[in-house]
Amino acid sequence: MEDCLSKPRDTRSILIFICLVLFFDAMGVALILPVMPELIGELSDLPNSSAAEISGYLLFTFAIMQFAFAPILGGLSDRFGRRPVLLLALLGFSIDYFIMAAAPSLFWLFVARALSGLFGATFPAANAAIVDITDPAQRARNFGYIGGAVALGFIFGPAFGGLVGEYGARLPFIISGILTFGVCIYGFFKFPETLPQEKRRRFDWRRADPFGSIISVSRYPLILPLIFSLFLIQFANQSYVSIWSFFTIEVAGWSPFMIGVSAALYGLCMAIVQGGLTGPVIKRTGPERAVLFSMIAGILAYLGLGIAQTPAEIFFWIIGGSLSGFIFPAYQALMTVRVPEDSQGELQGALASSFSLATIIGPLMMSQTFGHFTSGEGVYLPGAAFILAAGLVIASLVVFIVATRK
Repeated sequence: MEDCLSKPRDTRSILIFICLVLFFDAMGVALILPVMPELIGELSDLPNSSAAEISGYLLFTFAIMQFAFAPILGGLSDRFGRRPVLLLALLGFSIDYFIMAAAPSLFWLFVARALSGLFGATFPAANAAIVDITDPAQRARNFGYIGGAVALGFIFGPAFGGLVGEYGARLPFIISGILTFGVCIYGFFKFPETLPQEKRRRFDWRRADPFGSIISVSRYPLILPLIFSLFLIQFANQSYVSIWSFFTIEVAGWSPFMIGVSAALYGLCMAIVQGGLTGPVIKRTGPERAVLFSMIAGILAYLGLGIAQTPAEIFFWIIGGSLSGFIFPAYQALMTVRVPEDSQGELQGALASSFSLATIIGPLMMSQTFGHFTSGEGVYLPGAAFILAAGLVIASLVVFIVATRK
């Protein structure tokens, strides 16, 4: 972070704002983890295994909206600039928090999740702004910084949700709505436009549909197999987001506070890896080796969680799994140098679309897997979803090795 602060003031302000945007995006996802079982319990009368399945459907709603709108926001940012897209998304996100706080039924939880998916599709514009202000040689480092900001969101989100949630499952959303609105105001005064007029392109609906953006960037070398490899990794990551609260309740009997502490610990470790180690490690080893190391660490962590039976084992594999944090910055370093500047928003939109596609399928599969193996019928294995995730990362590793060797 020291290198960041030595940059000119405008560049520093831009990077700080983008980190804040992605921090609150991540916090919005992580905030609900500790309180979601209690919130669903307030609005229904379901056992833990069935409540996990409802949570999976809520994540599905979030993801399908993000899948549809991420490439649109990416394309709009290539046409009108990054500033208006990010500011409007933040404003909408703050409104969504207040809807979550006031939701009187499960229906309104689904409405709020749909809106958060729409306004939370800010990654294309935010990542493209990083490309706008960063030389190719420094991109892995700056993507590491914003990866650290996302990880911090996963520290403060569940910690905040678990702590404040002890006083009410809805209170965290009220406070978060106020904070997000404050970031929007900060950006209005501190975030200048990063995309010059001469580098903008006409908005094209054909390039803004979710599959169209992926097809469009696939003409560049190595992009399509890397996107597919990342898709499999993101698919595997849904095991954390989809079932963590319900898994830790099932295995360790944890309260919302302890769920928040465990998720915060994971976010802290990821922040250290992505924000502090990414630049030096990728510079020393190269992005390809960083990806391979991260995948191996992820496979071992998923398998460990799959058979964990005690809180100590869960905490051990939380720390071990954070060593997979080099993956996304390393992939970004490999891909952004292969795409021209006027299509960076499109590339980020394609990446966000592939991630969203994974988060459409992943929560349903992971939550259904958890529900099946904890329902009392047949084999009892609360960590079955994590074992499935390990298989997905192994498949991603094979795709990556084949693609990069060719």
